Amino acid sequence: MHRFVLPYIWPIITGLLLAALVLLAFPEYLPNPFRQTPPATVEPPSSLVATSGEPAANRPAPEIRQAEPLNRNQGPASYSNAVNQAAPAVVNIYSSRIVERDQHPLMSDPFFQQFFSGDDATTHQRMLSSLGSGVIVSHDGYVLTNHHVINGADQIQVALRDGRETLAEVIGTDPESDLAVLRITLDDLPAIELADSEQVAVGDVALAIGNPFGVGQTVTMGIISATGRSHLGLNAYEDFIQTDAAINPGNSGGALINPDGALVGINTAIFSRSGGSQGIGFAIPANLAHSILNELVTRGRVIRGWLGIEAQALSRELAASFGLRTPQGVIVAGVVKDGPAAKAGLQPGDVLLSIDGQVILDARATMSAIASIPPGTELPLTIVRGGERMDMTLEVGERPVPTNATLGEHQSDS
Repeated sequence: MHRFVLPYIWPIITGLLLAALVLLAFPEYLPNPFRQTPPATVEPPSSLVATSGEPAANRPAPEIRQAEPLNRNQGPASYSNAVNQAAPAVVNIYSSRIVERDQHPLMSDPFFQQFFSGDDATTHQRMLSSLGSGVIVSHDGYVLTNHHVINGADQIQVALRDGRETLAEVIGTDPESDLAVLRITLDDLPAIELADSEQVAVGDVALAIGNPFGVGQTVTMGIISATGRSHLGLNAYEDFIQTDAAINPGNSGGALINPDGALVGINTAIFSRSGGSQGIGFAIPANLAHSILNELVTRGRVIRGWLGIEAQALSRELAASFGLRTPQGVIVAGVVKDGPAAKAGLQPGDVLLSIDGQVILDARATMSAIASIPPGTELPLTIVRGGERMDMTLEVGERPVPTNATLGEHQSDS
């Protein structure tokens, strides 16, 4: 057996010895796992090769618009000038009303009633007080504040920054925008300047001045966080300026000013889960406040256009059921008896598509647009009834002044 194997083993051993000698003489042929090898160049497919006649090396670099360096010294180091200009016109408002004090439960027992005379046994009265803020907007004593600050008050007292106090007269209120106008009679009254709130931009510095928690006049600073805020369920007509300047209970009716000390809004509400400021406050724009001020002073009420319908938003499913491809327009859920819509022939179940040629995309925005139309105006409408489009003309009426009890129920009325 060994005679047949030995002839094959010796050549193998000889070959391995020769290979070892060659590798020792030329170590660069040894495999090295840590040695980096240049990647192999792969020719791109013909479909990816540039077809432009201009070589890539000769193309100019793209023109990139470089932003200017951020200037962090643009704003003033202090807003004291703005505060000194505006703060004297911001007042504290103390409203009080008389309520019936609850009778003690024992007084319902005839045994205890015999120990008290008839006068003593009657229900007693007590005084409830609330506080807020206001802004003097004219030298003849007109003060803007929120309706909810003075709502139901039997007496309203106004305290100025200079220490003077006086009773105020209610000129008029507008619950649907939550604004009220008071008047005080004092000499040398300061008055704030009103800015054009249409020029307010997101990112502008804003200062809130008021009397939070009754601690005294306080100034807080933030920015304009948003404009045109609506669908908040606060008022019937909403077009709020949003700010992160700290607004707390007692700030209602106070001033939101710009860095020049001009009024850009009347602080009115906050979004809060704790009752305190969480950086989301809302102010009524100065332009809207100005127009309502003029109407309350000159007419005693705010005149708004009115159709006399109850509108319901049109969902995609409802739109499909009415044969509409897109959910635009509103459903007429109800028609006020003898109102403008009823006289024009509108019926519950009609889909109101457009008003005066303007397609209805948002019911609340349309409601605000209708409110700005003078009563008596002839208004063309487009509706869908029974799957057919119809055109009609409606004469805009004057919106009735809602009572406090029904204000919340009619916020979707148009």
